[in-house]
Amino acid sequence: MLMKLLKPLFFITDLGFIVYWLVTIFHRIPDSAAFKDYDNPIIVAWNWSFFPLDILISITGLYSLYLQKKKRPAWRSYALISLILTFCSGLQAIAFWGFSRDFDVTWWAFNLYLMIYPLFFIRYFIEKDPSEPKANGLPVSR
Repeated sequence: MLMKLLKPLFFITDLGFIVYWLVTIFHRIPDSAAFKDYDNPIIVAWNWSFFPLDILISITGLYSLYLQKKKRPAWRSYALISLILTFCSGLQAIAFWGFSRDFDVTWWAFNLYLMIYPLFFIRYFIEKDPSEPKANGLPVSR
């Protein structure tokens, strides 16, 4: 049941990152919706430092969905990578705003979502596959 939610959450998150960065590239975020000090060059650089991470999240997440559709077991590894990176992206933003004592409910909500939703799924991907052959309790290389 829980895993049925993963596909739409991946789509929402991964496409959301792509849309966010396109909107950012073309300067389409209204000043009223921008986070504090959005025009400060240091904050702009901080924000852009997330670009490679966020795009990697989208690539691994969407690729995992492609592999899952093709019934390739590697989808699980790409999904786990995407989930962990998503958590880290949200954590870094929340930590920054927390340390700088900046609270904007909209930006916090988006980034808390990025931190929290992966936690429901990561366990599923790190549990051992019960069908995996084992020797002395450890997985055997195939």
